[in-house]
Parts: sequence; C-alpha cells; structure tokens
Amino acid sequence: MAAAGKKSSDSARFTEIRNSKVFRDYTVDERFEAGLQLRGTEVKSIRAGRAQINDAFGRFEKGELWLYGAHIEEYAFGNRFNHDARRVRKLLLHRHQIRKIGQALEAGGQALIPLRLYFKEALVKVEVALCTGKKLFDKREDLKKKAETLEMKKAFKYRR
Repeated sequence: MAAAGKKSSDSARFTEIRNSKVFRDYTVDERFEAGLQLRGTEVKSIRAGRAQINDAFGRFEKGELWLYGAHIEEYAFGNRFNHDARRVRKLLLHRHQIRKIGQALEAGGQALIPLRLYFKEALVKVEVALCTGKKLFDKREDLKKKAETLEMKKAFKYRR
C-alpha cells in the first residue's frame, strides 16, 4: 500500500518542459523525437524540472545535430564535476533523419526548434521540429482567429 502512494507523488513531480514561444513565432512543419547526450547531473536537474528550452535551437555541423541555447540548471547537490548550464548538447537521431534535417537546414528558410523535453521511461527525449518563421502579419491573423473563437465560445456559453 505504501508503494501506491509513492507512485502518485513521482508522477506529479515532473511531466515535461515545453517551449512556449514556438507556436507563436513559427509554423511547425515536421516533428522528430530525438535523444540527448547528457551527463548524470543534467538528468537529475531535468528530473527536478530545472530546465528551459525557450531560446534553444538546433544546428547541423559536420554530419551531426547539436542543440544550442538549452539551459539546464546546475544540480544543487553536484560536486566539482557538475555540468555547465548552457553547454552544447548532441542530438541523437537515426542517420536517415539526420540527413533529412541537414538537407532542410542547409537549403535555408527553416530552423530546427525543440518543442518539449520529457522522459520516456528512464531516457530524456526532445521533440524537435523543422519550423518556418512567421511574419508579423501571420501573427496578427493568428491573434484575430484566437479572438474570434473566444467570442464564439462566450456567445454559446450565454446561449445555454
């Protein structure tokens, strides 16, 4: 019976870390699930929810994909082997996926942006996407659509 109580507290501790700016600034074209090459103290910090990927982006260099700008806070109980908070981390994908993403990035017009950071069993995964940047008028159209849907919901709510 004690194990059931412990299980519920573990699930409430951490679910995922999301990039809140992506859908406002970009149109998401294609998504990929990638692994991250991390150190032990980084995994512990992510488990505690001490990371943010709002300013992060991916880059293709020498046939490999790298994640820049992700901030994983130093582990509070770490020692002298603690990690650097903003270090560059390698993205782990299949070779055909790396080739496809590399071609899209080198062609130009698209960016590799992380959408969310989460645990899949014991492994840390990153959902990355090839994205195209929105122009100012695209953002305005999205705001207009959002306002219209809110007005419709309010109208239906008062109608009941």
